[in-house]
Amino acid sequence: MKKILFAASECVPFIKTGGLADVCGALPKEFDKKEWDVRVVIPNYECIPDKYRKHFKYVTHYYTNQGSVNNSVHVGIMEYELDGIKYYFIDNLMYFGGSTPYTNDMKWDIEKFSFFSKAVLSILPIIDFKPDVIHCHDWQTGLIPVYLKNEFMGDLFYHGIKAVMTIHNLRFQGIWDIDTMKAITGLDGGLFTSDKLEFYNNGNMLKGGLAYADAITTVSDTYAEEIKTLEYGEGLQGILNARSHDLTGIVNGIDYDSYNPEKDKTLFVNYTKDDFRKKKFKNKLELQKELGLPVDKNKFMIGLVSRLTDQKGLDLIETVMDGILDENTQLVVVGTGEEQYEKMFRHYEMIHPEQVSANILYSDKLARQLYASADAFLMPSRFEPCGLTQLISFRYGTAPIVRETGGLKDTVNAYNAEENSGDGFSFTHYDADEMLGAINYAKELFFNNKRRWNQLVERGMNKDFSWHASKQRYEELYQHLIDVRAEELKVLEEERKRAEAEAKERAAREAQLKAEEMEAAKEEAAEE
Repeated sequence: MKKILFAASECVPFIKTGGLADVCGALPKEFDKKEWDVRVVIPNYECIPDKYRKHFKYVTHYYTNQGSVNNSVHVGIMEYELDGIKYYFIDNLMYFGGSTPYTNDMKWDIEKFSFFSKAVLSILPIIDFKPDVIHCHDWQTGLIPVYLKNEFMGDLFYHGIKAVMTIHNLRFQGIWDIDTMKAITGLDGGLFTSDKLEFYNNGNMLKGGLAYADAITTVSDTYAEEIKTLEYGEGLQGILNARSHDLTGIVNGIDYDSYNPEKDKTLFVNYTKDDFRKKKFKNKLELQKELGLPVDKNKFMIGLVSRLTDQKGLDLIETVMDGILDENTQLVVVGTGEEQYEKMFRHYEMIHPEQVSANILYSDKLARQLYASADAFLMPSRFEPCGLTQLISFRYGTAPIVRETGGLKDTVNAYNAEENSGDGFSFTHYDADEMLGAINYAKELFFNNKRRWNQLVERGMNKDFSWHASKQRYEELYQHLIDVRAEELKVLEEERKRAEAEAKERAAREAQLKAEEMEAAKEEAAEE
């Protein structure tokens, strides 16, 4: 049985702020349980819903040191099984209390996730689980490979364990000054060098993970290439180029059981790729009623479900909003984020109430209803490591309009009128007019050739972005590391046997030499 441990700061259904949680919740369930024993460890946040927390089983607790900031820190271990996957929860109310998993205090988040990284390793002998591979996700787990290859390497239990570091978004790295980082982590000062954790005179948790992991992945092939450049490398392009032979891009999937328009209970009307032409628009009519928009199936509804941040290309939308909106177009927004963009969408809703619906909140139900109701989904991202919105859009028969970057470029095939091919619309440069051109191209097809529009939608619905394909690539990566580990152990065993044989041979020579010396002494005594 091959053993894999996922370590992450969030995981559905327990806690979610972004796509990382979807990955860590969906991917472990895809592996064949007869061959793979995949488990997950996350913090035991106080804000995990009680319907789960009340079923967590207490395992044990103990105390450890947290660098020089605290020499007696409580580590509790809870466990819970769901859908055949065993989950472990690191318990410490001081670090993981509160209403959100993250705070606005980066120093505090660095301290608590340093604690989490160390605790992940320290619980393994206690729960009697020695993974072949620990799969670490984003900066919050960046110190696991560092601790594994340094502080914990003196314990025979940890020998041979491999670490994979996955970058979900390179912009977030866990950076603080070196003196504070050394105090928090307890790591030796010699690790804070330019080839390890040092980053422009600060300490960097993600960089530590990239330096010490046995393999590095990110969430699309294009993003894996982009992050090696100055434009997208966020200051880490040097180490990523140095480790390019260990860097792989694997596109994320989505949970096809959860995101299924045929069975999704949040939808007004369920439908499939065989009957979407007759049923999908009914969702639009019902959502228009709920949001107070004019009820008309012939309106072109553009959806946007997103964190409202600069990364998502919202400045492009603001630049050409008057060009996007017309009497036949509706824009529905669901999300929260930076105040300037929240105000922007509220402003346009106020002055265009029949064309814009700004829902400044996060609602999974409303998001799913919008996926099913919208004709197109807009994703003009400045950069996008993978993106899940376009994958969900395909599943629900909604055409994505995207900028060609990262995973968006890898997953959306632009419509080609001459060949009647493609499953979405795209633009290349980070340019508002280019984006508007792609939107107008989509509108032209929607209004003037509904037959071809439906063919485009059907091609999207026929694509498979379930975890099955991506899971196979992770299996190959894990198997490679397991094979490397086996070869290393084989070499170590051969070295042990060789050393043992040499020791025996040396002992035999010494015994023979001693015997000869004794015999010579006897002869010398006899002569006297």
